[in-house]
Amino acid sequence: MKLPHDDDAIWRALANPLRRAILDVLRRGPRTTGELVEVLETSRHVVMQHLGVLREADLVIVEPRGRKRVNHLNPVPIQQIHQRWVAHYEQNWAAALVGLKLTVEGAEQEDEDVG
Repeated sequence: MKLPHDDDAIWRALANPLRRAILDVLRRGPRTTGELVEVLETSRHVVMQHLGVLREADLVIVEPRGRKRVNHLNPVPIQQIHQRWVAHYEQNWAAALVGLKLTVEGAEQEDEDVG
């Protein structure tokens, strides 16, 4: 079991473009492995390998239905990554952009006063 603060498996899973494509497809709704193969136009073996990595990172949950396996997106790890990493940078960028806006508006006002 991975520790809650150990994001390495999630980052590794997200680093691959095909795994991100799988997550994009699953974002639109659950799909069987066969449906993923068809949509992604790749081999079953390749899709199953990537699904294994996504399952290890808890990004995909598999629901067995008879002989079929239905894959569901689990957005929780991505939300945790966003809260832990991205949200902090968004706050800094937002503050920087507000500062830039005020600086530009101040410079424009000075130009109008001089001109």
